[in-house]
Amino acid sequence: MQSERLSSPLPLARAWLWLAAVPLWWLVYLQLTPLSDALFALLPLSRADALGEAVYFFIFEVPKVLLLLTAVVFVMGVVRSYFSAEHTRALLAGRAEGVGNVLAALLGVVTPFCSCSAVPLFIGFLSAGVPLGVTLSFLIAAPMVNEIALGLLFAMFGWKIAALYLGLGLAVAMLAGWIIGRLKLEGWVEDWVLARPKTAASVSDAGLHWRERIDAGQDAVVDIVGKVWPYVLLGIAAGAGIHGYVPADFMAGLMGREAWWSVPLAVLFGVPMYSNAAGIIPVVEALLSKGAALGTVLAFMMSVIALSFPEMVILRKVLKPQLIATFIAVVAAGILLVGYVFNLVL
Repeated sequence: MQSERLSSPLPLARAWLWLAAVPLWWLVYLQLTPLSDALFALLPLSRADALGEAVYFFIFEVPKVLLLLTAVVFVMGVVRSYFSAEHTRALLAGRAEGVGNVLAALLGVVTPFCSCSAVPLFIGFLSAGVPLGVTLSFLIAAPMVNEIALGLLFAMFGWKIAALYLGLGLAVAMLAGWIIGRLKLEGWVEDWVLARPKTAASVSDAGLHWRERIDAGQDAVVDIVGKVWPYVLLGIAAGAGIHGYVPADFMAGLMGREAWWSVPLAVLFGVPMYSNAAGIIPVVEALLSKGAALGTVLAFMMSVIALSFPEMVILRKVLKPQLIATFIAVVAAGILLVGYVFNLVL
């Protein structure tokens, strides 16, 4: 079956088409500024006005973020074809706490994860003998150290901020999972989860051809970009409003490093928000351009991605309220520490 599929001319042509699109993507990306200038010139607006500046921000950011999002999702779709939930379970099964927390956080960056898969992943990990703390390190790192956010941060702000985000997110995931593991809170997992029979986890080599991995990247683009683009537009619209209408001195006073309460306020604002990494990045860009402190903005972004209310609702199916509260408290404390340390140092 696999050989028949690979011998078909359609998958081969489609794979080469995606590869051939790379120089076209690069050409369009390089011309974003003149194209945005030309489009804005058709409008009866001036960039000297708040409305004009907000509209220009929107015109420029929409194609930029969507182009970057497509590239990041495609590359990570190919990378993820080398992993699977079963493979991840096998790698983590039997790992001691400490080493297991580190490995779980690292795997969380590259393995397939979304809020809807939190429950089956959680059940599968515990059934395979993965400790609770190690499992939670994975579940924290997977959304927080999001490959989409990482790729967009790298493209828009440079490698230093991207590396900072990666290191901080991994540190929070590792430490939070380790602390929860040390507290021995297995009794706060729902009884029906603990009653499930233990199953052995095995590693199987998918043996995919390179053309199938290219197809995996394409499928990821169609699936993920097709789902998140409305949130991207909403995020860019919010960023445009901040960029055009919010005075820099006001934002610096509200989210600047001098205001001690700015970091907890940012976390409180971030937790109830329902967004994703692609949608929140334009807001981050606008906040930083208006003078918000880097640590405060990172704390805001991490709280939106890692402590979203919908994910907590989903996890409630397998965790008792006491463990949900502990999970939120430990992760929030880590995010607050991140914000304060980097506002102090940078």
